[in-house]
Amino acid sequence: MSIKAYCKQLVLMVLFTLPLQAVAANNLKSVRIWAAPDSTRVVFDLSSKPKFNDFTLSKPDRLVIDLSNSKTKLNFSKIKNSSKLIKRVRVSKPPKKSTLRVVIDLKKSVKAKLFSLKPTAPYGNRLVIDLEPAVKTAKKIVHQPKTALRDIIIAIDAGHGGDDPGSIGPSGMHEKKVVLQIAKRLKSLIDKTPGMKAVMTRTGDYFVNLNRRSEIARKREADLLVSIHADAFTTPKPRGASVWVLRKGRAETEMGRWLEQKERHSELLGGAGEIIQNTDNEQYLARALIEMVSDKSLTISHTVASDVLKQMGRVTKLHKKHTESAGFAVLKSPDIPSILVETGFISNPKEERLLRSNNHQYRLANAIHKGIYQYFKKNAPSDTLIASQVTIKYKVVRGDSLSKIAQRYQVSVNSIKKANKLRSNTVRIGQNLTIPRS
Repeated sequence: MSIKAYCKQLVLMVLFTLPLQAVAANNLKSVRIWAAPDSTRVVFDLSSKPKFNDFTLSKPDRLVIDLSNSKTKLNFSKIKNSSKLIKRVRVSKPPKKSTLRVVIDLKKSVKAKLFSLKPTAPYGNRLVIDLEPAVKTAKKIVHQPKTALRDIIIAIDAGHGGDDPGSIGPSGMHEKKVVLQIAKRLKSLIDKTPGMKAVMTRTGDYFVNLNRRSEIARKREADLLVSIHADAFTTPKPRGASVWVLRKGRAETEMGRWLEQKERHSELLGGAGEIIQNTDNEQYLARALIEMVSDKSLTISHTVASDVLKQMGRVTKLHKKHTESAGFAVLKSPDIPSILVETGFISNPKEERLLRSNNHQYRLANAIHKGIYQYFKKNAPSDTLIASQVTIKYKVVRGDSLSKIAQRYQVSVNSIKKANKLRSNTVRIGQNLTIPRS
């Protein structure tokens, strides 16, 4: 064969091979359903990046996904499903032969968000479908006067979950699993503390949207949000725990977004938000109030983070000896003090073994609990049970008077006199006083 003929044959082979490769069908390898209490995530595992179209149908409710140039050998009857939103997942007759049509039969009308994800170990290409009920019954929250002392509410957020494993250790341990175990231990410790109660953003192996996590904390009127994670790096050397708060710049950005959403002002300002009108002058008031809320929240976050970091340094090595700040999405709510605890480096073999240990998990949870309790013991809101149980001691300094001290602690002069068995309004420098709670 001449060189010219050989080249011609080679060109023809290339021309015929390229189209065949281009039309190789995308294989739907599996369907995974992750059910949360009020939402569901469905994940399609595919051999390559999906091209898709979707639409909904009613009577009955269905979500239809058409996957271009795709095929499957999957037995859909064997898909595990514990979702409150999904009846079943099945295939249906496609609009054309090269399309794979997948139908999700629904128990009710839903809002669906679909997006693709690139391969990240241990998963390959994925199409993700997030489902939420389409209509949520609006409930008007009526704030009744509270006469009984309340518990301090701590929202505990176990990072990742469901199809998001988080970081993966050398032996294959998933971050999502170990942080949930630590979170549950922390909840147990908080619930055993008189005057404190814990709520969790997730209680099982399912994914919760990052925005939804802070919404859960707000709905439960949490005094603090604690997000539990395990760090990782590209090399196994780094190790140690750290505690993070929201970076100031990110906090200001998020506050700006809230200011733009006038209908959400009441979520931050309670009853005050309902009486602020949408006039320019009164919106300045809203801005000032929201700035105050945000600044106070950030200040509390820093103080709690320092207390928690100090306690963690007693039970494990610290990667950062001072509180760090970053733009973590889970910390972004301007009205809820929030911290993120990195319990150690799961990518470090020694710390991965520690994080797997029940004893070490308890020690970490106990340290976080101690740090939180230490803060609230000193700074409990006045309407809480803990505030009523804590006695404030005050040493009189030059320039003090009973009226000034009473004003500082928002109590009456008579209550201070009664608590200290004083017969007059006179106090002396160096005198120790017990300040009753308001």
